[in-house]
Parts: sequence; structure tokens; C-alpha cells
Amino acid sequence: MKNVIITGASRGIGFEMAKLFADEGHQVLALSRNEKPISALNHKNIHAFSCDLCSSDDLLKVSGYIKENWNSVDILINNAGKLLNKPFAEISSEEFEEVYKVNVFGVAEITRLLLPFMKSGSHVVTVSSMGGIQGSMKFPGLAAYSSSKGAVITLSELLAEEYKESGIAFNVLALGAVQTEMLEEAFPGYQAPLTAIEMATYITNFALTGNKFYNGKVMQVSSSTP
Repeated sequence: MKNVIITGASRGIGFEMAKLFADEGHQVLALSRNEKPISALNHKNIHAFSCDLCSSDDLLKVSGYIKENWNSVDILINNAGKLLNKPFAEISSEEFEEVYKVNVFGVAEITRLLLPFMKSGSHVVTVSSMGGIQGSMKFPGLAAYSSSKGAVITLSELLAEEYKESGIAFNVLALGAVQTEMLEEAFPGYQAPLTAIEMATYITNFALTGNKFYNGKVMQVSSSTP
């Protein structure tokens, strides 16, 4: 039985992952700004509360919960993401920063906060995007989003190196198109080849076993473009 933390758990892939882990008997702390959808499941293995990754007070609630209830974290899945689809010339510096606050700074901060609770065999999985892969096909309007997803790839590679003696693994899954609300926002009308539950099943299995095979690696989980 693992202690699992998932960010961005109110909808889409994060929501499905929380259910999958909990149904398998793992303890799940499901974090999102809107905790109502996941709390409504009333699953005995899921604990949920509202958490804004940009709020230091909210992040302290997370560490407080772990100290009181778990003492250790086996899996952290950095799944939360903020999307902005807007022509580059029209993006304000504040909007650019907001995307990075969630997709980069939020990932860094919650990871930093939880590392003291991790031990050899723990696994940090960060969900990135094919848009963040150097040399991949890029799409107009996603300058802030895709560049932020590239940043967390490099961050994870650095953390894997810095913590390699600890036995904690850091890996990234760069996802292609998945039929979620976020995809619909970015590409209205586009039909993705994978559903949220299909991708959630893949990430769940990877989080449980991938650290035995990989560390500091980026897997391109995509059968299509985008």
C-alpha cells in the first residue's frame, strides 16, 4: 500500500488517477483548487482538500496533513496544469507568469516541500506535454504553456541528478493528445485518440513501477500529433 499525492485531481486525468489508486487500496491525498468533485466520491481511501499550488499557506496544509497522518510519501504526481491559448503578442507578462506559477513554480515548491517525507523507492512523476519536447511540433498560441512544460522536464532531470544517492526517482511523462477539458480548451473540436481514463491507467501503472526502470528520464506518451 502506497501513500500517493496527486495534484490537479478535480477533473480529467487527475480525477481518474485518484480513483484508480484508491480502488487498488492505496491512500490518496487528492489536491486541487476545487476539491468538491473528488470529495463527492466519498471514497474511504481518498482525502481531499482545496489547495492552490501558488499559496504557501495551502502547501503548508499538505505537509501538515502528512506529518499528522502518513509520515512518508511514496508517490507524488505533479499533474496540475494551467493552460493559456493566446497569440504571443497579446500575452501580458502577468498572464505568462500565472502559467509558470502553476506549471513550474508550483511543481518545484510542492516537490521541495515533500522531499523530506520521501525515502529510497519514492517516485516523483511530473506530467508534461509533447509541446514541451525540444524538436516536437509546436502550435501557435501555446507559447506560455508549452515553454513551461519544457521547463519542468529540465527541472526533473536536474532533481534526478541532485538526489540520485537518495534512491528517490524523478521522471516525466510528456503526454500527447488526451480527450480532456484542457484539450478541448486548446484545440476545440479536436478528437484525441485516448480518453482520460486510458491515460490515467497508464500513468498510475508507471508511477507504481517506473522508478525501477527509469530515473531522470522523459517518456513521450503519444501516438499522435498534437
